Amino acid sequence: MKSPRNAFTLVELLVVIAIIGVLVGLLLPAVQAAREAARRMQCSNHLKQIGLACHNYQGVYRCFPPSAIVNLNISSTGNNGSWGVHGRIMPYLEQGNVYDNIDLSIGWDFQTAIDGVKIPVYGCPSDPGSFQERTFTDGRPTLYPTSYGFNFGRWFVFDPSTRSSGDGMFAPNQFRDFRDCTDGSSQTLLAAEVKAWTPYQRNGGPSTTAMPTNQAEAEAIVASGAQFKNTGHTEWPDGRVHHTGVTVTLAPNSDVRYTNGGELYEQTDFNSWQEGKNGIAGSPTYAIITSRSFHPGVVNIVKVDGSVTAFSETTDLTVWHALGTRSGGEVVSQNP
Repeated sequence: MKSPRNAFTLVELLVVIAIIGVLVGLLLPAVQAAREAARRMQCSNHLKQIGLACHNYQGVYRCFPPSAIVNLNISSTGNNGSWGVHGRIMPYLEQGNVYDNIDLSIGWDFQTAIDGVKIPVYGCPSDPGSFQERTFTDGRPTLYPTSYGFNFGRWFVFDPSTRSSGDGMFAPNQFRDFRDCTDGSSQTLLAAEVKAWTPYQRNGGPSTTAMPTNQAEAEAIVASGAQFKNTGHTEWPDGRVHHTGVTVTLAPNSDVRYTNGGELYEQTDFNSWQEGKNGIAGSPTYAIITSRSFHPGVVNIVKVDGSVTAFSETTDLTVWHALGTRSGGEVVSQNP
């Protein structure tokens, strides 16, 4: 009489392993999708808080903050260290302790109160670059990047000689209010996602002042820049568009290719002239600062009325342009 078997055979063991492998293969994407959904929801909440902070600022000062303050009484200066919107709304994001130790009347460049400070609401949890600090060797404080840019309009940003500015909600030396948003607060972009550490070209061009209408035209303009940097959106207190702004020149998540030093960069931004550099003698600023995210197929945005939604990367460019203007007279259709 045979004794009862009390062990698996090799074939049975291999079958069990195969079944476990299939289950892991089925469950892992679902787990990853659930985690991304949670991160995207947290990102939306960050934008909601930013929108509310802007509303609270408006309630106190009866206007939205300027993107920067440019001194037009001088004609020779280095980079403008003026505080941007992110720095000005800190008290309304439970960052009063930091805010109370800074001075908005002087540049942020050498104010130690912000050294190494990471403001959680300024980073998207899906953006790996938002966790990578920016260090300097010239005494400037260590900074964390931001994943959210404020709306500077479609393309033109600022001209110091004429004091004119773009068609978005934010610009240098401009204190805009709800009354300036004649398209309607529910029809106008306040802020949108951007990617930390975006490469960009600056201080040259543009090859044409006509707004680019497609990727090829945008790439030709980017190539006209004179100075390449790979540090876009890494200086959260800074008021310049390539650090704390966004323009709706191109649709969300658009590629703009540029090769530097033999390396191809698929997603590149452009700022023809840093706002505030050389004061009244500075050149006009035109910018391609594209809204991009690590959420598959969409970017999160907040509108001037404080509502948060996701916009598809396949959004019609006409709709996206209309959302970026505060008083263009367009009607923004329902987000696809």
